[in-house]
This record gives sequence, C-alpha cells and structure tokens, in this order.
Amino acid sequence: MRPTISANRSGMRWVIILLASLLAIAFLWLQPPAAASAEETDDGQEITDFYFAGVITFDDDPVEGVVMTIEGGGFEGETETDAEGKWRLYVPEKDTYTLTVDEETLPDGVIVDAAQLPEGTQPIAGTTASFEVEFGLTGTKILNLFLGEGERMTTSFIDQLLSRLVGGLNFGLLLALASMGAALIYGTTRLSNFAHAEMVTWGGLVALVTTSFWHLPLWLGIIAAVIGGGLFGWALDAGIWRPLRRRGLGVVQLMIVSIGLSLALRYAFQYMIGGGTRQLPGASPEPFRFGPISLSYIDLIGIVVSIVVIVGVAFFLTRTRIGKATRAISDNPQLAAASGIDVDKVVRYVWILSGTLAAISGILWAYFRPGVKWDMGMQMLLLIFAAITLGGLGTAFGALVGSLIVGIAVEVSTLWIPSDLKYASALVVLIVILLVRPQGLLGRRERLG
Repeated sequence: MRPTISANRSGMRWVIILLASLLAIAFLWLQPPAAASAEETDDGQEITDFYFAGVITFDDDPVEGVVMTIEGGGFEGETETDAEGKWRLYVPEKDTYTLTVDEETLPDGVIVDAAQLPEGTQPIAGTTASFEVEFGLTGTKILNLFLGEGERMTTSFIDQLLSRLVGGLNFGLLLALASMGAALIYGTTRLSNFAHAEMVTWGGLVALVTTSFWHLPLWLGIIAAVIGGGLFGWALDAGIWRPLRRRGLGVVQLMIVSIGLSLALRYAFQYMIGGGTRQLPGASPEPFRFGPISLSYIDLIGIVVSIVVIVGVAFFLTRTRIGKATRAISDNPQLAAASGIDVDKVVRYVWILSGTLAAISGILWAYFRPGVKWDMGMQMLLLIFAAITLGGLGTAFGALVGSLIVGIAVEVSTLWIPSDLKYASALVVLIVILLVRPQGLLGRRERLG
C-alpha cells in the first residue's frame, strides 16, 4: 500500500508544479490592472479620453430623450439626449464605431436628415439611423445631427427572422462545444462543474496571451489554446477532482468545490488581464451580405470548425473503445469497473476532451462576442446548464440539440423583446419544454450517446 500512496503523492506534486508553472507564465507576461477606480457619468458610462458628442435638433429646437448607442471593437455604450438635446458617448480608444439613433425615441414621422450629416460620418446602407463614425486628429468628435420629416426604412419580418436564425445557429454551435464537454463530465462523474465557465475563458485567454503579448501568429496561438485547454482539463482532474473522488466526497460537496474553484480562477484571470475587453487579431471583420443574412469570414470558419469538431466527438463516442467505455461508465460505473474498464483512466480522458472543447468554444466566443474578458465564460454558464438540462442530463448529443435550441431562441427572441433580455428567453424555453417532458428532449438521462 505504501508504494501506491507514494506514487499518488508524487503525481500530485507534478500536477501542482504544472498548475503553478502555467500561472507563473501568465503572471510574468501580463500586467496587473490599475487599482484606481474609473469615474463614471450619471448614466453609468466610464469616463475616458475619447468620446463622441453633439446635439440633436428638429426645426432648430433641441429634442430630448433620444436614445443613442455606439458599438465597435467589442465595446457597447448607450446614452440619451438631455433637455438641451445634448449627448455624449465615451469609448475606450480611437477606432471606427457604429453610431445608432433609436428611431422609436424620435417624434412620429421624423428621421435623421442624411443630407446634413457631419463630415466623416458614413450612413450604413439600408438604414436611416445607423452611421459609421471615426475620430480625426484629436480624441473627441462633435456630431450634430439634424432631424427632418421622412419615411423610415424598415426591414421585413422574414428578412429579420432569417438573419437571426443564422446568427442563432452560429451561437448554438459554439455553445454546443462547451455544453457537450460539460455533459461528458456530468455523465461520467455526476459533477455539475461550475468551473467549466473558466475552462471556456482559459481558451480565449491563452489565445490572447500568445498572439497579443507574445506576438505569435494567430494559427500558433489557436493551437496553443487548444493544447492548453486539454492540459488544463487534465491538471484539474489530476490535481483536484480525482483526489476528492477517492476521498469519497458526495455530489453536493464536489459542486460546492467547483463553485469556489470558479470564483478563484475568475478573479485570478481578472488580476492578470484587468477588467477590460481585449481583442484577438482580426476581430470584427467586414461582413459579407447574402441577401438579408450578414456573415463575416470568421463566422463561416467558426460554423465549419464547430460542425467538424462535433462530428469528431460523435465518432469518438460511438466508434472508439474509449468512447464506448465512456458511455458504459455513464450507464453504470460499478458494472463498468467490474467488467475491466479503468474508470479513472477514462474519466481522465473525458476531462482532457472537455477542456479541449471548452478552449475551442472560448476562442469562437471571443470572436462572436467579440473580445476576451476575464468573466466571458460566466456569461455562457447558465446557457450551458440550460442546454444540458433541455437535451437530457448526461447525454452529449442531447446537449448538442439543447444548445442549438437555446442559441436560436436567444437570437430570434430579439424580434419581440429587448436585446438585454434575450438570454432570459432561453430559460423560458427550458421551463416550457421541461413542463411537457421533464427528462429532457432525448430522455436518456443516464446515457451519453
């Protein structure tokens, strides 16, 4: 018995060394954020050195309460005009942004007069209220907008529906990569892993460090992120979950440990890269238009990569010995062990695969969102759990189906509800389906494939 205990302690030592090395490398190459808190305006904007501002008037009279939004480079901001028609939108850096006037907040029968747009303001085709704006030599840009009578340009409901369906499919596929990994972990260990969000963040973080800080080519950064995701999954299992399983901790205790691990990792990431959003190379490219559908080449690559990886996971689960052993463990761990399957070894492979899938999902999420942020994975966590529950607990293929439904529901729901509430729509769909089919859509709770 002593050699076994000694070997386990030796293995633990190497796992701790690996985790410490990964964190040490990150700390060496990343600067901690400034401790001082940024000032904010009355409407919650962070005051920076760069802003767009102006006045909105109609027949030389100021218009109050007009909502203005700006977005670009992963940043979004919103404000509204005051009693004098004045507005100001702060942005993090000098760049090209899309400025949008909410036409629902304009007087009836009134639109922005495109003939009187300020210099350097380019209207976006197909709209009367969205413009591309950029700075000049200074960090401020004054954009006085004049309103006039006219007919607002609208997009048909069918065109909007098609556009959002494609966007929902794109989102659902990248969500499926993370959900399938979490479903594999749950199926083999019964662990609801709240730290799975940080496994997603880790993929985007490694890609950011290798490309933006180490200045390596993007393809090399992606490879490093994928390999790093697999190593991260292996290290978590070897250093934390396997020892805890051997000590006989219950499911609830393990879940609480995962919550604590999630918090620790999340704030370690915040310390390393700060609270802002950082962009991967090539983020926010100019989209191509296919009728009403707008997709960039990154969106197309993301869809293809997601499909290829999902097909690969399906082949792994249904055609390989380890995949079949994974399904057997999901059905009955004791019977699988009695039949000669090395349960710990298979679970280790599952953690490596789950970490790899989470890293790929994190990279795609960083481009879809776009941007890498310290809590980016947390924004997906509830949707991941919703997809797993919707498809059927413990089934990876159910997580795929649930993710596609959640992704499409999230994007299509913005046709009827404000975009700020779109993620809540996924939970509504989850509740409705579970009321009809409590075991989930596939209904094989104890099965992975």
